[in-house]
Order: sequence, then C-alpha cells, then structure tokens
Amino acid sequence: MQTLLTSQQLQLTLNRLAHQLIENLDDLNNVVFIGLQPRGIHVSKKIVEIIKELSPKQKIQYGILDITFYRDDVRDELHIANNTDIPFSIEDKKVILIDDVLYTGRTIRAALDALQDFWPPRQN
Repeated sequence: MQTLLTSQQLQLTLNRLAHQLIENLDDLNNVVFIGLQPRGIHVSKKIVEIIKELSPKQKIQYGILDITFYRDDVRDELHIANNTDIPFSIEDKKVILIDDVLYTGRTIRAALDALQDFWPPRQN
C-alpha cells in the first residue's frame, strides 16, 4: 500500500482547508457545516474542530447528513442508513458540505437532494 499523506501532512492539509474556509467566509454566524455520512464526518469533525480553535468567539453550527437513500447507486448493494443530525435551520445560511472524497459530484448531488427534502427552497 502506498502512503499518499503522512499524518503530519494530513493535519497540515486540514489546517489549510480550515484557514481557507475562514478567510473566504464573511461571517461564520451565517454559515453551517455539514459532514456527509459515513466517512465524511471524520474529515468534517477535524476541520470544524480547527475552525472552532481559530475562531473561539464564533458560534459554529455543525451537523451530519446521511444520503444513503438519495444515492443513484443504492440498488447495487444493501445499504444501512446512518443518522442525520442537523439541529439547526439552514434557511438563509451558506451551507458547506464536507466529504472525504470529491470525484464525480454524485455524492454532493445526493446531499443537495436530501437537504431539499428537509428544507425545500422558498418560492418567491
């Protein structure tokens, strides 16, 4: 097995991501962070912990989202659902979705579909 990142390199990468998020977001009070079940929560928890350390006076809203039944490949094998825990509204918030792998965008599409079921878009 080939090692892509050492634990030190991984921590540095997570720190960079957290710093870039803080730099690019105007106000963390208008932002929610959502980790995607199952593996994205490991990465998202680490990033949110770093953001909390860097911005201790800000209220950081963090939740987890299960997209098991929103995936387009759900019929390929038996999937066991995980928990969704989003104890806040995402209405009028910037939503940062965090997962462990970003490749084709299928997971993010499923997450957007799941969030839309929880909070349908407002009609104008």
